[in-house]
Amino acid sequence: MHRLTCSCIALFFLLFAFSTARAMDKEELLRTIDRNLAPETHEQYRKMINIEPDGSQREFVLYTVKKGADKVASLFLSPASEQGRSTLRLGENMWLYIPNVGRPIRITSLQSVTGGVFNNADIMRLDFHVEYDVQFMEDRGEVFFLDLKAKNKTVAYDRLEMTVDKANLVPIEVKCLTAADMLIKTLYFKQITDFGNNIVRPAVIETDSPLHQGYRSVMIFSQVKPRDLPDEVFTQNYMPRLEGLLR
Repeated sequence: MHRLTCSCIALFFLLFAFSTARAMDKEELLRTIDRNLAPETHEQYRKMINIEPDGSQREFVLYTVKKGADKVASLFLSPASEQGRSTLRLGENMWLYIPNVGRPIRITSLQSVTGGVFNNADIMRLDFHVEYDVQFMEDRGEVFFLDLKAKNKTVAYDRLEMTVDKANLVPIEVKCLTAADMLIKTLYFKQITDFGNNIVRPAVIETDSPLHQGYRSVMIFSQVKPRDLPDEVFTQNYMPRLEGLLR
């Protein structure tokens, strides 16, 4: 009888621990996804390709650095007409620096500095867990499904429906929705690649939108790696000097 009682108590605590772990799983999973996509502080290069309905394309190359939860800066490397332009994001505040203007100008998350389907919130994206809470998680065999809700009304998309590859714990597909559940765009994460430094993630993100019929945009990543950066880099005064970070 004593052994049976001990077994019941042990089973109770095991079930309690399992239940507690399950409750924590969804938020921890989202943080793991963020860290698998990139270190908290890092640098990367990206090629952005905007594809028109007639098949014509326009390409941009950006060098991007990110630090902590809310600091992102990018420098345009090409085309020649865009060289020297830079962007800065601090939380929900965003600026564009144009050399001919000589000072940063405010921009919004729903605008696009490249003019394609990717908006500024996509191009200067913060970690998912910084902007979203997990409302629902479901195990669907080879994938997890996450329903994410924006933490406040300043976030570009009210909801995200994220399908996650179980093997690598990175997104496969993200649907971006309004508060009324209208689909704004879909992000497709492709070509899992080993970037070194324990970074194994999609090298390509493609997007299309029912609001922009026939238009597509593609984001191709390279040289994603950790890099320590001083806070000075993420200031308006440093925007004209981002080129000094290249090496």
